[in-house]
Amino acid sequence: MDYKKLQNGSDIRGVALEGIEGQNVNLTESACKDIGRGFALWLIKKTGKKDLRVAVGRDSRLSGQTLCDWICSAMVEQGINITNFGMASTPAMFMSTVTEGYEFDGSVMITASHLPFNRNGFKFFTAQGGLEKSDIKEIIAFAESDEKTGLEKGSYCQAEFMDTYSKILADKIRKATGENEPLKGFKIVVDAGNGAGGFYVDKVLKPLGADTTGSRFLDPDGSFPNHIPNPEDKDAMKSITDAVKEVNADFGIIFDTDVDRAGAVLSDGSELNRNRIIAMLSAILLKEHPGTTIVTDSITSTGLAKFIKEKGGVHHRFKRGYKNVINESIRLNNNGQDSQLAIETSGHGALKENYFLDDGAYLITKLLIELARGKKDGYSLESLIQTLEEPKESIEFRMNILVDDFKTYGQKVIDQLTEYAKTQKSWALEQENYEGVRVNLNRCNGNGWFLLRLSLHDPLLPLNIESNSKGGAKKIATHLYQFIKEFKDLDATSLANFVE
Repeated sequence: MDYKKLQNGSDIRGVALEGIEGQNVNLTESACKDIGRGFALWLIKKTGKKDLRVAVGRDSRLSGQTLCDWICSAMVEQGINITNFGMASTPAMFMSTVTEGYEFDGSVMITASHLPFNRNGFKFFTAQGGLEKSDIKEIIAFAESDEKTGLEKGSYCQAEFMDTYSKILADKIRKATGENEPLKGFKIVVDAGNGAGGFYVDKVLKPLGADTTGSRFLDPDGSFPNHIPNPEDKDAMKSITDAVKEVNADFGIIFDTDVDRAGAVLSDGSELNRNRIIAMLSAILLKEHPGTTIVTDSITSTGLAKFIKEKGGVHHRFKRGYKNVINESIRLNNNGQDSQLAIETSGHGALKENYFLDDGAYLITKLLIELARGKKDGYSLESLIQTLEEPKESIEFRMNILVDDFKTYGQKVIDQLTEYAKTQKSWALEQENYEGVRVNLNRCNGNGWFLLRLSLHDPLLPLNIESNSKGGAKKIATHLYQFIKEFKDLDATSLANFVE
């Protein structure tokens, strides 16, 4: 089997269960064991050590326990001392490498984030953070080889870490507010979507005094019977919004499956995700670190850029991909430019103060500190983003590229559109742009912007359009379609249907 097909950027992803037509299982026992052996070899090479300790955790997926057994047995066979933490979150598994008293040499999280129930995969960490694409390539190369460590068998045990990780979050809120139960008097509901995030209710919110009545789908169930655990999913956001409204909650929280992403709902029932959650966190961090740079992905709105500037910050709009924004923020810091937050519109957010770890529970913890402070000082969370200008219309089209060499073809479309844009008097190319082609349009021609970019992994061109005027998105799309329709190997059916 070609294990390279299991690489998904800086993760391993594959099909672990039968059940969806056309998707054959490729995370087989032999594949998982080879990958475990590959990680053991990679970690020995990386650390120069042979007496290594590795922590392993998993989310609620149906295949999680089986994959855990396979990869653990393979690493033990190669001389690694394994501690199995069972049900855990992705951020917690990183924290096991840096938390005093634990400090594992490496960790493995078994998850496929928000993907369908039959998918699964592996994320790997050291104390330096999540592995990069190049690291995964090395692990796969080891997995495809016959190389072994030659060490005697390692040890295996089971232990608990989520209590320790949860206490870190709760104590952060206590320290910031100076109170033992700073959330007393607040009604806060959580929707975990039957993923791994249910711990936040019993281990963080309740010890801080919050009333969590009305929380839903906290029990792990890898068949995800209620909705996909994904803050970007409409059904998921409707679920947490309904929960807030049903009990008149002060705040609602939703996590993705492995808790590296989060979204929220304010007391008035308005969603706090995408540009809005970025704005909220930016407002908080700019109070704490005036002038800091906020790194975001490429599809954030013009209104967000204006908001960050008005708050005294610098907005650095970079590329899609959570590792891209995190690494760019780290690069800026290394070059002497303070950058406290790297965040995607998907909800992946990482803070300088927290190891640049994309941790949904930590982001929510920052918001809860502000919620508690606001009650004491007489302001609401809603007031923090009241000046954020939001688009009247926002839409995304995902256009499939119908040729094998999709990257070359997609780049050709982008390059030709860039040249075409230069000839249009009503179009203005965004000068600071790091991905695809982004164009601003004046009030008479759509009053907004569009971004056409090449997907990070898939054979498609996503097109994002935003307008500050009703009907503006269709005006922009109609003009753009006249150009797009000339590319016969690009399936623009969704765009065509929108403009008709």
